[in-house]
Amino acid sequence: MTDYQDWTTPPLRLPSAPAAWYQLAAIGGWQTIVADTAHPLTHDIISARSIRASGTTAAWSSLPYAVPVLCAAATGAGVQALQQAVHAVGAEGLPLKRLVVALVDQAGDRQPPVIKAATTMLAPRVAAVVTVPYDPALRAGGLREMSRLRARTRQAAEALARAVLQSAQTAWGTPLDSAEQPAPLSLSPEQTQHHVDQQPTHVEVSA
Repeated sequence: MTDYQDWTTPPLRLPSAPAAWYQLAAIGGWQTIVADTAHPLTHDIISARSIRASGTTAAWSSLPYAVPVLCAAATGAGVQALQQAVHAVGAEGLPLKRLVVALVDQAGDRQPPVIKAATTMLAPRVAAVVTVPYDPALRAGGLREMSRLRARTRQAAEALARAVLQSAQTAWGTPLDSAEQPAPLSLSPEQTQHHVDQQPTHVEVSA
């Protein structure tokens, strides 16, 4: 999903509350909503625990039919941060087996042994680990020129989508139910009267 803006353009102003995104699905007309967040997951979990509050990660994970996708760089430092994040998710009791990991190649080189070893260790703990290859066209222009994307990039996108769907179906069954309709708006007596006053009237006259 993309807004097709230039990468130098400021991001769109979108709601930050996870529940707001679920309401978009509940309104109808949406089958899937992908929300891209950039919050530091491990720091968020630890900070929330220190103040005994529900953090951003927990709020997203608690939504019905939500599948967390954790993106990390396929580098030594990236994998180390990924392992810490997975450990924090498991320690906090969040849905680790529902988590999908996307390892993003940064330079197009062969993965060093440490990356392959980390992938092998992580695979049994999470729903899936998908490797996203390096693609210069994707880095340069995003999804504005889809025809320039490499076949391996498209295959990785399909694999990632399948992994997310499989994770959801494993957790909640097939087919997935629709989002619950939002509760009716509760109006105060003043709002109700104002609503009635604004309604058109019809007068019938008979002889």
